[in-house]
Amino acid sequence: MRPRRFGKTLNLSMIKYYFEKTFDQDGKEENNSYLFDGLNIMASGEAYTSHLGQYPVISLSLKSAKQPDFPRAYAMLKRQIANEFRRHLYIAEKLEESDRDRFYSIMRETGEDSLYLDALAFLSRVLKDLYGKKTIILLDEYDVPLENAYFKGFYDKMTDFIRSLFESALKTNPNLEFAVITGCLRITKESIFTGLNNPKMVSILYASYSEYFGFTQTEVEKMLRDYDITGREEVVKAWYDGYLFGKTEVYNPWSILMYIDSLRQDRDANPKPYWANTSSNSIIRELIEHADNSVKQEMEILIEGGTIEKTVHEEITYEDIYKNVDNLWNFLFFTGYLKKVEERLEDVNTYVTLAIPNMEIKYIYQNTILDWFGVQIKQKDLSGIYKALLQKDTQLLEKELSKNLMETISFYDYREDYYHGFLGGLLKMMEGYTIKSNRESGLGRSDLLLLSAPYDGIAIIVEIKVADTYAQLNKKAESALDQIEQKQYDAELKLEGYHEFIKYGISFYKTLCKVLCI
Repeated sequence: MRPRRFGKTLNLSMIKYYFEKTFDQDGKEENNSYLFDGLNIMASGEAYTSHLGQYPVISLSLKSAKQPDFPRAYAMLKRQIANEFRRHLYIAEKLEESDRDRFYSIMRETGEDSLYLDALAFLSRVLKDLYGKKTIILLDEYDVPLENAYFKGFYDKMTDFIRSLFESALKTNPNLEFAVITGCLRITKESIFTGLNNPKMVSILYASYSEYFGFTQTEVEKMLRDYDITGREEVVKAWYDGYLFGKTEVYNPWSILMYIDSLRQDRDANPKPYWANTSSNSIIRELIEHADNSVKQEMEILIEGGTIEKTVHEEITYEDIYKNVDNLWNFLFFTGYLKKVEERLEDVNTYVTLAIPNMEIKYIYQNTILDWFGVQIKQKDLSGIYKALLQKDTQLLEKELSKNLMETISFYDYREDYYHGFLGGLLKMMEGYTIKSNRESGLGRSDLLLLSAPYDGIAIIVEIKVADTYAQLNKKAESALDQIEQKQYDAELKLEGYHEFIKYGISFYKTLCKVLCI
């Protein structure tokens, strides 16, 4: 089990091309051995090479089932199954009549829906009969239909279909040589695999195959040398390294390939969050939307570069996501949004110290939080803040700002730019006023300006300071007011026709604030 875009599909493709005995549409045997010339497997002896190109293979990807409703998701799964039958079309005319009719009905998507419930088991049987060897079944992204169905509201329907399809193919199937199933989550107790015989699980906690999903430090260094890219080693590491699978540290393969390709064309290219654009990041949104104060504090610790410790539950399913908040942290871990720093066993429980892997994932957290905060602001009644602002009611303003600070999540370690963005987000919805940030005026730049229509002539000037202690709040607010006066932030505004000024010095300490006004 590995996160998205970590090479699962590529590895399954390699397995398919190595083991499969392939034929063209005319039934003529093809030879794929040239694909492995010069690779280590060809020098590993007959125990391995004797299996090259010897088996029938069924290969099915389920990722196309990510659809807005069950009928369309089900239709796409049927189409993928039909396409796999079409790939084996060369066997159709060799089947007895009843099997041939069933084969064509599935391939042409003209038969009853019930034909697809055990379609993989049927295909494995007829392939084994013709090849004389049991079939290898490769199932890619098994949990994409389940994740999508859960968030779209048709989880039970999708579970019923997947259970029938997979159990018939994988449970007590006499025509099965072996199967490889990939996904983000472990499948042991997933309801669709109840009673599955002796599956061997390889999650990100296991040392097995740990270096084969993602690039190691040595491989990345070689890649950079091969493309003659120098001076970017630290940037690449900060942005895309940091995952720990088993005991192996790996880079995100998708992102590192995208960035090296960008550097190949432009040696001054800046890193980008490539992986962020490959999924919906719905897991993070779910965590934020259901976060209580303790979860918000833990998110702040993570975004500031700290760690948290959680119990690992490898057997979680999508149905478990809201049973407790630890399940949400587990989802983030297994889907690649958190990394393992260290692991310990206490009694029968495994505890993992978790951190954000790199700058790319930190970017996802920050932007998801900003999007969530923007939505929250639009849903809030902020009239009390706006009224207090215009009426110079500093006590009410302090209360309202502190209350809103308690409800959001800081990812700037409570630095001034965090409070600047927080306050700007609250005030940008103030009807009849335009907000300006860091606008040059007088002898410097004021933090925030709220400007009425010119004919009203009202300007609200806000300067922000951050206190190191609670005791400093008042002094810092006074300093902010003094700065407005000393740097004459109202000078140019007077020339523009503004004649009524409300000046605020606001200081913050964590989720508390002091507001002074003149």
